[in-house]
Amino acid sequence: MPVPECEESKQLMSVSAEQFRSSFPVLERKTYFATCSQGALSDALTGALTEFQSSLVEFGAPWPEWTRRVEEARNRFAFLIGARTDEIALVSCASEGAYQVVSGMNWSPGESVVTSPVEFPSIAHVWLAQRRRGARVRFASAVNGFATIEGYERAIDHTTRLVSIPLIGYRNGQRLPLQQITALARQHGAQVFVDAYQGAGVEPIDVRELDCDYLVTGSLKYLLGIPGVAFLYVREGTRRDLEPQLTGWFGRVNPFSFDPQELDFASSARRYETGTPPVPAIYGALAGMRLLSAVSPHAVASHVSALTGHLQAELTAMGEHIGSPLSADERGPQVALRDDHPDRMASFLSERHIVASPRADVLRLAVHYYTSETDVRALLRGITDYRSEHGV
Repeated sequence: MPVPECEESKQLMSVSAEQFRSSFPVLERKTYFATCSQGALSDALTGALTEFQSSLVEFGAPWPEWTRRVEEARNRFAFLIGARTDEIALVSCASEGAYQVVSGMNWSPGESVVTSPVEFPSIAHVWLAQRRRGARVRFASAVNGFATIEGYERAIDHTTRLVSIPLIGYRNGQRLPLQQITALARQHGAQVFVDAYQGAGVEPIDVRELDCDYLVTGSLKYLLGIPGVAFLYVREGTRRDLEPQLTGWFGRVNPFSFDPQELDFASSARRYETGTPPVPAIYGALAGMRLLSAVSPHAVASHVSALTGHLQAELTAMGEHIGSPLSADERGPQVALRDDHPDRMASFLSERHIVASPRADVLRLAVHYYTSETDVRALLRGITDYRSEHGV
């Protein structure tokens, strides 16, 4: 089966950042820097959720239409990352995707998963839970909160079966040296799992170029949807894994055979699916992916890189302490501002209709294609006012 082509891909993708922003009426009232937590609300998303509700009112149980939406979501996500449609499974969240991959592995004595301290806990905890099944979990050492290729070099060896790599660090916005780490994994015959949650939607992704075996992301952040659905890419031909421990009728060769006495797993990535798909979340995911299909991924990446670079430079000039990488090549779509009380700062900014995302000792300031220079200026004024009022 070839890589799918969405209808919008046949058109010239020429929507500007300003035009894209017009799809987010909430930005007329809010200065939004919290996409690393939840994407801003678009009129497309509002309309999609209303459409889901209307389908219930009009048809009662419109399963044929809902099934069509599920397959459209699978197709659109596959196109977004350069995958085949049959390499995509729909799951409820990223940690479920990770579990589906690792639960089907039989662990020989001494075999290990390699992860790092920058891994999002929800993924790392799935790996740690495999210890009771015989797996070892090794953490590649980090330096000052940043993953390093040297740390992965020390952790990956002949016992490594799976290497887990975030595309972008959730806490400080680090873009990890993914291709170098993948090359290390390949040298030792290990598979590669990528968590793309903090990048998919603003970072161009081609799974063939990444050379990963698995990739997972959800829709609620930069993909501009809502919680409830995630996408799991499984490279065609990946056969080292066995059947996942968690399953359901949509994981069958023919889900609509309704045979409770037969447990056959689909040969495609659908074998990782379980029960009834989260239809409202799929409506939301489609709204976000349709918006993104109208823009060039590289235009989005360029816009985001320019704004994060400008924001970081201005904050540095103000004397702020930055927790994200200084290099544009190593920085993803967010700037991390160090502070002893990021929750207090976030609350102060919120009162001024500026939305940011505190995490541990940083205030995360996330940028999307809808973010503007005007937003940056408003944020900088808010931080200046905060420092002045609190004397810090």
